[in-house]
Amino acid sequence: MRDGVLFFAGEENGGAGLLRFPNFDAHRVPLPDGELRFLSHIEERYDASMEGFDGMEICNRHTDAKLDTSLQEYLQSAAKDPDRWRKLIANFKAYPDEFFAAGTDYHPEILAKWDRELATHPFTGIGANDAHQNQIFQGSTFDPYEVSFRNLCTHILARELTEPEIRRALREGHVYVSHDWLCDPTGFAFGAINRLGVFPMGDPAVMTGGTRVVGLTPLPAKLKLIHHGAIVKETVGTNLTFVPSDPGPYRLEAWLSVDGEERPWIYSNPVYLKPPSLSDLRLPSRETSPNVEVKKDIDYTPDESADANKHRLDLYLPKDKKPAPVFFFIHGGAWRSGDRWQYLPLGNRFAKEGVLTVVPSYRLAPRNPHPAQIEDVAAAFAWVARHVAEYGGDTNRIYVGGHSAGGHLAALLALDDHYLKTHRLSPKQIRGAIALSGVYDLAEGDSESSVFGKDKQVRRDASPLFHVNGLAPPFLISYCQWDYPTLPVQARVFHAALQKAKVAAELVFVARENHISEMISLAQDDDPTAKAILKFIKQARLLH
Repeated sequence: MRDGVLFFAGEENGGAGLLRFPNFDAHRVPLPDGELRFLSHIEERYDASMEGFDGMEICNRHTDAKLDTSLQEYLQSAAKDPDRWRKLIANFKAYPDEFFAAGTDYHPEILAKWDRELATHPFTGIGANDAHQNQIFQGSTFDPYEVSFRNLCTHILARELTEPEIRRALREGHVYVSHDWLCDPTGFAFGAINRLGVFPMGDPAVMTGGTRVVGLTPLPAKLKLIHHGAIVKETVGTNLTFVPSDPGPYRLEAWLSVDGEERPWIYSNPVYLKPPSLSDLRLPSRETSPNVEVKKDIDYTPDESADANKHRLDLYLPKDKKPAPVFFFIHGGAWRSGDRWQYLPLGNRFAKEGVLTVVPSYRLAPRNPHPAQIEDVAAAFAWVARHVAEYGGDTNRIYVGGHSAGGHLAALLALDDHYLKTHRLSPKQIRGAIALSGVYDLAEGDSESSVFGKDKQVRRDASPLFHVNGLAPPFLISYCQWDYPTLPVQARVFHAALQKAKVAAELVFVARENHISEMISLAQDDDPTAKAILKFIKQARLLH
């Protein structure tokens, strides 16, 4: 890293059609594994094998020059006429980007080779600025690299500016290619969306009900959605939405009109749609471990109304550890669905590790809008604080947690003392908070209005972000690679606010999980999120 710019070494072997980036150890010694390899100069090897490569060049200035010599011939002709040459030089100096772009082109035969490869397996497409600065006439260079870099760019979508993350993004196709000279592509997005989460370009997505392929551009363009080399939808605007019926790779091209000429602007990498498999539909076992005892349907507040069942909780008790730390887990479901009975695998997972786990139900919207949910959660917590010792729980080690809407409720309970004060308790009795893919800022807009209404002050008061304070317990916050829109940003902003307030806070990125699979996987013994929670419960006692 130098002056905020990350450099890592690579080389091109043009004769072999190989663009390679070796992997190095801490002493900069090349490693035998991890090298990035891209097929280059496709115009010279249309029939080349792709075996052993991570991807290929889909755009290259050198390719343009090799396949179309008209610009070079034009320059050679103009150089013979002094007056014409002077005008040409003046135009080049005034419009270097436009002049350079006159020598670029769209090469369907190269993209067809890419599409054929994509039909068999994921394969990253990149752009290359292999200008060579070889169009030099009478002392003027017409293809300088500084202009080439402005013309064409491979935009890399990585979580962090580190070499491992950049390598991962290139290998997994988290990149798109853009002719930036036409327009800044910042804001471009492409991928698939369904009830499981958001799947950006380069990633696989299971085709469940409601799966849509979506492309967004920062200004209107001609958008072409391509599947197996054929255009399956074309529109003009800033948004393309397509409901696919067939699996396979889907990629997007965006074109802009320049002086009446259609020019390619953006090439996405594909999103890979696949039908559901048995592994995608896996559900955790509902069997209870021999060292776990379950106590169900315990009333946590008196209620003889139709909501009585929502005012009960289940306990998962470790038989061999007393007093045990307590994990008070709040279920998700967009504040409108879900119930404690669904979480037996989770309760068993932590109880068999010696953590007494409590899973309450709570009233649901829209029949019971906010603050019914957090009021019920506070009442359930009050019952735990006063009675869990009777079941072997350690009241000095109570941790609250939740997923999705439950993550929001856990964070709000730990940060806004208003709700526990009603029960003559305070957040000081919370040893740590665990918020998995939660919502922390409801102040902007009016989403979930059936739960929180549209009053801005009510929505702000319901937002954990605005209750962050230096007395808060330690936090563990997670978000998934394929989480719902806005949740990754919400997690990072919330984590930053806690750190600014000097609260011990850990942010966990859950790779290759979506919003739903994160919870399903949590019951597995080798799940990294479950391991992070157990580690947090062990360590948070020392931090608070």
